[in-house]
Amino acid sequence: MRTQVAIVGSGPSGLLLGQLLATIGVETVILERSSREHVLGRVRAGVLEQGTVDLLSEAGAATRLNAEGLQHSGISLAFDGRLHRIDLTMLTGGKHVTVYGQTEVTHDLMDKREAAGLATVYEAANVALHDFDGETPFVTYDKDGVSHRIDCNFIAGCDGYHGVSRKSVPERSIKTFERQYPFGWLGVLAEVPPADHELVYANHERGFALCSMRSTHRSRYYVQCPLDDHVEAWSDDRFWDELRRRLPPQTAAAVTVGPSFEKSIAPLRSFVAEPMRFGRLFLVGDAAHIVPPTGAKGLNLAASDVRYLFAGLREFYRDKSQVGLDAYSGKALARVWKAVRFSWWMTMMLHRFPETGEFGQRIQEAELDYLVHSKAASTALAENYVGLPY
Repeated sequence: MRTQVAIVGSGPSGLLLGQLLATIGVETVILERSSREHVLGRVRAGVLEQGTVDLLSEAGAATRLNAEGLQHSGISLAFDGRLHRIDLTMLTGGKHVTVYGQTEVTHDLMDKREAAGLATVYEAANVALHDFDGETPFVTYDKDGVSHRIDCNFIAGCDGYHGVSRKSVPERSIKTFERQYPFGWLGVLAEVPPADHELVYANHERGFALCSMRSTHRSRYYVQCPLDDHVEAWSDDRFWDELRRRLPPQTAAAVTVGPSFEKSIAPLRSFVAEPMRFGRLFLVGDAAHIVPPTGAKGLNLAASDVRYLFAGLREFYRDKSQVGLDAYSGKALARVWKAVRFSWWMTMMLHRFPETGEFGQRIQEAELDYLVHSKAASTALAENYVGLPY
């Protein structure tokens, strides 16, 4: 088999890149190690920057998003027993974010790809990348006991942190940067209305909490917990009680409790791999970088990677120029590191670390107080939250 771009991974970044390339007539094949059902079962982020929404529109996959997505013009920081609202729209000259679950984004892109009859191979085993440092790269995989080969011009590694793409790069050719955080997020999904019409980020002496949502009837809540904690130790009643303890009284009173249908603990880390291009292999999204979810940047960073790579591939196929592809890694990493910084800063400001102590807590409280009372500081947060320019 031959295609122009082989895409490894059918998460949002791989599907979005494939759909954008289809709009300009570039052929792709997507290889996915898991089943379609498994991919759609992943519960992930749901806050989209306008740039991400625009890319989905350009790909022709934003119909349901435009109908069902919730536009948010602000967020609230909860501390000292009160809510302090950051008006994103006012501080950024009219920008906002859109709440729409990553699972729904994936579903929309999958449906679009299938309707167009574009090739996706699910449950592809033993995927291997070959000769991407030369002019004739190819990808091999096994399906139903039969070995296959795909020859291509380029390979896009959109297969996440644990995928084969980054692991295929020789260690001498890549440098990684990592920060592990000493806690996790215990999260639940429940079919209950959200406690607030916008996201609430809470700093509390018992630990961080977040009130989020996927829709007007589906809520996503998180509490900071030890890394060695176990989901089995958290009944729904225990979770709701702990969440409400960490929220201001008026927000806690607005929490509607109900049975959770998903509950998990996720560790937090910052991770960046440099560079993001190796010959004709390009790393995209979580294959190259991970950020703690505090800043709502993971999916949006993947989308910005796709934007830069799509622009480079379009220039290559239309104009026979490699200038955009040569610039891909530098442009993507410049934006990545700014998002890594923002996510790190939000995490440091809102969580309890082992070394926080009373002094550290007072420093956090002072920083939060300055943040909500300084227009300059609030603007810096708002600009980063809605998404920095590409």
